[in-house]
Amino acid sequence: MPSDVPATARRPLGSLGATLSMIKFQHTVFALPFALTGAILAAGGLPPWRTIGWILGAMVGARSAAMVWNRIADLEFDRRNPRTAARPLVTGELSLPFAWLFLAASLALFYVSAAMLNHLSLLLATPAAVIILGYSYAKRFTWATHLALGVSLAIAPIGAWVAVTGGLGAAPLVLGAAVAAWVAGFDVLYSCQDVDFDRRAGLHSVPARFGVPAALAIARALHVLTVFLLLAMPLVTPLGGPWLAGVAMVASLLAWEHRLVRADDLSRINQVFFTVNGVVGFVVLAAAIVETALRR
Repeated sequence: MPSDVPATARRPLGSLGATLSMIKFQHTVFALPFALTGAILAAGGLPPWRTIGWILGAMVGARSAAMVWNRIADLEFDRRNPRTAARPLVTGELSLPFAWLFLAASLALFYVSAAMLNHLSLLLATPAAVIILGYSYAKRFTWATHLALGVSLAIAPIGAWVAVTGGLGAAPLVLGAAVAAWVAGFDVLYSCQDVDFDRRAGLHSVPARFGVPAALAIARALHVLTVFLLLAMPLVTPLGGPWLAGVAMVASLLAWEHRLVRADDLSRINQVFFTVNGVVGFVVLAAAIVETALRR
């Protein structure tokens, strides 16, 4: 590509494509299905469209804020890591002032959406924002950074439940714990790619602390815990055969995921990260939809 071609032209859709890349828009498949699952289980079916709309607004705002803040906080590390050297803030496709403006707009969308849902949603918005933004610094202090990411995404189903009911309960907490374990598990797998860089840069992760073989075992344990927590859901809310069938499918997908990744072959990490885990959330969502449909 000639050097005089604008940086934004190097990516499909120009600045829009760079912005979507900055916030990893495609990763929405991890949080969105569980947010909808929490809302559907809370409502015993499809919530009002107004509620769904504001839930999506809160989720998109919170997730976008978390991603752009992560890019701002990690900019110097991203410049030094070959795997992240093509990110838009590193290449100059997007500027830091734009990133800060996007962060402010995302947080505004999150707070407005929470306020439009109910009082408890607005009350919990600030603690939620602290958690999702604080994740970006966890890797500087603890190898349990993957759990911090898991808790950040666990907010999606818990927040959706609060949005629908105006309260909390055991069911959203168990579902949120399952999401936290699932996300932490696949994030441990994903971070195996950066084990050498993390050690050189002084960043903390399970692979950097314990090595790749032990990290793979820890990821497996977290995904076993995920399955057990999903199996526990019928103990705290009315769920039956369709839910258990969905959990069986999730267990099969996670088992396949761990067969694809070996300590001596990490070449299929991206396939695991995007394809397998992208399907997991939609399987759980489908199980929730069938369950609530059969109750009517």
